[in-house]
Amino acid sequence: MKTKREDMVFQALLLIHIPVACFFTAVSCQAESSSSSVMVAGYNVSARAGSKLVLQCVSSRMVWTRDRVRDRQRVVHWDMYRAYPDYAMERVTDMFSAGEQRMYNSYNLGRVSLSPKAFKDGNFSLVIKDVTMNDRGLYSCNLHHLYCNLYETIRVQLNVTKSRRKEQRYWDGQKAVYVVLLGSTVVLPCINRRTVWTDWSNEEGDQQVVHWDRQAPGVPHDRADRLVDLYASGEQRSYGPLFLQRKMNISNQAFSEGDFSLTISDLQPTDQGLYSCHLHHHYCGLHERRVFQVTVEPSLVQTTMQAKALPSEDKDTAKAESPQVITVILPEQRHYFLQPLGYVLAFFLLLAFIVLIIILIVRWRTTKEMYRQSYMGSSRSQSCSDEFEMDVTEVNACSQEERRFDYKNNLLKEKVHVKTQPKVIDLDKEMQKFSK
Repeated sequence: MKTKREDMVFQALLLIHIPVACFFTAVSCQAESSSSSVMVAGYNVSARAGSKLVLQCVSSRMVWTRDRVRDRQRVVHWDMYRAYPDYAMERVTDMFSAGEQRMYNSYNLGRVSLSPKAFKDGNFSLVIKDVTMNDRGLYSCNLHHLYCNLYETIRVQLNVTKSRRKEQRYWDGQKAVYVVLLGSTVVLPCINRRTVWTDWSNEEGDQQVVHWDRQAPGVPHDRADRLVDLYASGEQRSYGPLFLQRKMNISNQAFSEGDFSLTISDLQPTDQGLYSCHLHHHYCGLHERRVFQVTVEPSLVQTTMQAKALPSEDKDTAKAESPQVITVILPEQRHYFLQPLGYVLAFFLLLAFIVLIIILIVRWRTTKEMYRQSYMGSSRSQSCSDEFEMDVTEVNACSQEERRFDYKNNLLKEKVHVKTQPKVIDLDKEMQKFSK
């Protein structure tokens, strides 16, 4: 009975959790696939019809200059901080992505080294041979990417001992600590295999691209119109009709100045919508998006003569009625209403799951109580039957004793009757005895 109940509970759990998991997976996948870049800013912009509008999209990280030498864009250097006597910092060695490593102390020549393939395999570990007491201190591995403005640091504490039993490596919560034997060789770890440190594309101009999209009112995000693409190599692609290409453009010096603003001339009510500026730097891992909600207001009409009202018309009707502009901001994602619906559905499924668990628990307790009551009733009936049997046996015994007692009384009465009865003398027999 327990196995059947457990199977029922397990099946109910599966029926509830499987659709919930599938639904949330679908919603998360749709949310992730809806945008490949991170939105960093959103603006509401309004301008008069016929005016010139500039949508500002500026990023200093997208400034690009061709790296002809390609040697000082990435650099690694190891520094050591001595705890005594003057708590000074000492540069041990450094190496550029396309150059030889330099040693800052002649004592370390041939004794301290870095792997020459560090910028290919991502292993920037420092090798120290014949460790001495002067090598004790806090070492830091510093990675600098001047091209992408990236800086990373890894720290390692080096201690030297004369006892082999005290050799150990552990983490103190902030850095790795190495306790090594005097005169041995130690490798201080510094590994970073991200492609930004190890890879470099031959086509640098294809690594950076900027494109503008326009989403008309009522149009979902995945069906937005592409306006223009601009590559760091100088290639520019414009989309749409020719008049649209002429009125919307980006500066040719965008990548040298970091200004990718879109200029819209002769703004019209049909130009309303949601504009997006996408910045992609594939090598440095930069993916940003700026959104502009553009609203076009009616232009100001300047009249030289004051309008006169007709005699038959009311004065209020002679006034020029200003047009009313209703701004409707539609959601950017196509499945905007699907996520709240998913949360509501998940809540009701969870509530149904709780109610089902409560019902199962109540049924289990009721069946348990019924089973207990039936068990106690059967035990009581059995005890009563035993008592009844005992009473029957006692009654039988008593009846047998009474029968014996009555039988004895009858025998005693007969004896007494015989004793008390007078003797009858047979005269004939007595005469015969006397004659003999």
